Amino acid sequence: MTHPTRPPLLNPLFAPARSLKGVGPKVEALLNRLFGIAPPGAARVIDLLWHLPVGVIDRKLIASIAQGRIGDLVTLEVTVVEHRPGGPRRGARAPYRVLVEDDTSALELVYFNADPVYLKRLLPQGSRRIVSGRLEAYDGLLQMPHPDHVMDAEKGGLPSIEPVYPLTAGLSNTMLRRIVGLALERLPEMPEWADKDWLARQHWSGFTAALRRLHAPEEDADLGASTSRKRLAYDELLANQLALAAIRQRMRRSAGRRIAPAGKLRKAILDALPFKLTGAQARTLAEIDADLASPNRMLRLLQGDVGSGKTVVALLAMASAVETGAQAALMAPTELLARQHLKTISSLTESTGLRVALLTGRERGREREELLQRLEQSEIDILIGTHALFQEPIQFRDLALAVIDEQHRFGVHQRLALQAKGIGRGAELLVMTATPIPRTLLLTSYGDMDVSRLDEKPAGRKPIATRILPSERLDEMIDGVGRAIESGAQIYWVCPLVAESEVLDIAAAEERFVELKARFGGKAGLIHGKLSAKEKDRVMEAFVAGEISVLVSTTVIEVGVDVPNASIMIIEHAERFGLAQLHQLRGRVGRGTASSSCVLVYKQPLSEAAQERLEVMRRTEDGFVIAEEDLRLRGGGELLGTRQSGVPEFRIARLPEDAELLQAARDEARLVLSRDPELKGERAEQLRLLLFLFERDDAIKLIRAG
Repeated sequence: MTHPTRPPLLNPLFAPARSLKGVGPKVEALLNRLFGIAPPGAARVIDLLWHLPVGVIDRKLIASIAQGRIGDLVTLEVTVVEHRPGGPRRGARAPYRVLVEDDTSALELVYFNADPVYLKRLLPQGSRRIVSGRLEAYDGLLQMPHPDHVMDAEKGGLPSIEPVYPLTAGLSNTMLRRIVGLALERLPEMPEWADKDWLARQHWSGFTAALRRLHAPEEDADLGASTSRKRLAYDELLANQLALAAIRQRMRRSAGRRIAPAGKLRKAILDALPFKLTGAQARTLAEIDADLASPNRMLRLLQGDVGSGKTVVALLAMASAVETGAQAALMAPTELLARQHLKTISSLTESTGLRVALLTGRERGREREELLQRLEQSEIDILIGTHALFQEPIQFRDLALAVIDEQHRFGVHQRLALQAKGIGRGAELLVMTATPIPRTLLLTSYGDMDVSRLDEKPAGRKPIATRILPSERLDEMIDGVGRAIESGAQIYWVCPLVAESEVLDIAAAEERFVELKARFGGKAGLIHGKLSAKEKDRVMEAFVAGEISVLVSTTVIEVGVDVPNASIMIIEHAERFGLAQLHQLRGRVGRGTASSSCVLVYKQPLSEAAQERLEVMRRTEDGFVIAEEDLRLRGGGELLGTRQSGVPEFRIARLPEDAELLQAARDEARLVLSRDPELKGERAEQLRLLLFLFERDDAIKLIRAG
């Protein structure tokens, strides 16, 4: 199906892969699995073009059979001597063999479950053929089982270098290479969207030539730091940065509202706080206040390490909006986190008269109707809820400030969609994340925003002692948990990230819970993502109240759970977790007055990368240092887990190694839109093509919207 506004030049690339010769339902299903496309989606020609080789096979002809070494992949010119059909043998038919020779020696081509008619047509007796495959020895004879290629020697040889693609079971490299070849035939010559002076300085070819070259590498070096890959990486980053610049431009162009109250409500909250703001909180509030007081729209990202006090900052910003007679909203990614925010904010505003309410999927019927009515009549000052706040037809009387928590769960595409729909058109926007983000990823995911950083912890927070233990010492650790329970401590026990399967994670947690329950009885509790909201609340309330001492959990407790008395965090199979996730989990303890500890339990043997990750955790509690280390060790594609995190999943670009290209793309995107805000000038058509090509075309609506 063609896109109504997509440039016609690109339509052949966005056609289904099934439109290519030889791609039927079976092959399409394999391609869908290879590209991770779930129904009702289906593989397209463009997906094949972005699927780049990861290596090369040398298929250069060698002089003779005698020169071939057993175990090597060889390409030979041979004469077909004799067909040797496999007769019956015990349990199965014997393989079909074809004897071939040259002037130096002979070998057998071996086929299992063969079609004799097809093989006689492919390898006529007496013909000269080029065969390529792995050379093996069996029972004293040379053989080549299932050659990769058989060609008529009279009609020319094979390409001497063959690209090797990532595959899935059932899809051979030969089959995929043929399909990619057909996809490349659809690739048009693209007009140039990059700045010509920049291209000349980089010695880069055009987009089309670069992509063709990446699919026809001559050596491994052509696949890594080649100029062709860098050219395409820059194009992808430029599309990303143009999209972000479009959001920023839309926000800047739409007038904000001046929010500059006397500050009585904020003072009332500050006077009621049992602690003083940190220097970082005061600095961040000053930045937010300056945004709110300006006539331009606020679009600010608040980064705060675990336990740095983001919620208090958000509350004080929302209080400013409420003091002007308007309303504020706080959106969280999960109901658990929304309820946590309600509890925290309600406890801080009891004496101020602020009217705070919660709206999640659980409020239904008359209760929900009454709440929405109160909201519309301005009887609610701050509404807290999940993303349904901005998706359903909920009417605020006057929404002045929208706060989105755990921003990394939403991502650039969702932000583009929110802006395109004009959600919160009259509202200033503050987004928060407890996941420190390295500078490189800030540019690719949040380049549209101003950034504030909470890099201090509140006074009185004690360091968390982190230990690394092998799983062989688990019994010893359970004994330690028993002693901790007797002393009144509470413990989180997080079970392994088993696979990309929540079911397996839950099975692991349930198994550990059964063992700990047998030892500690009702003092052990279990929580995971498949429990009903009611059951989750019941278990968490029992843990908060101290009725449960050891809470066994999947990573559902990673974000937003605040139990000050919990002082021990045990993470099983810690080697399977990323640094960012380990840091988030560790941040659940160290929130009270007791000394806290975190035990990272690993299964031997440890890989070098896993060892390094655990050492980083032992060495530092600084989330910003950990984030940079995570990026260095795992790269931008894996950091935080792109599908969950909203970090762009780049097809070509690699971070952090393409950081220089990213900076260049960012500068270019900003320059383009500063000179041509509506993208109607000289390069507009080409840049529009680029945005469609990399599926960032949502940005075009924002650029064109006045």
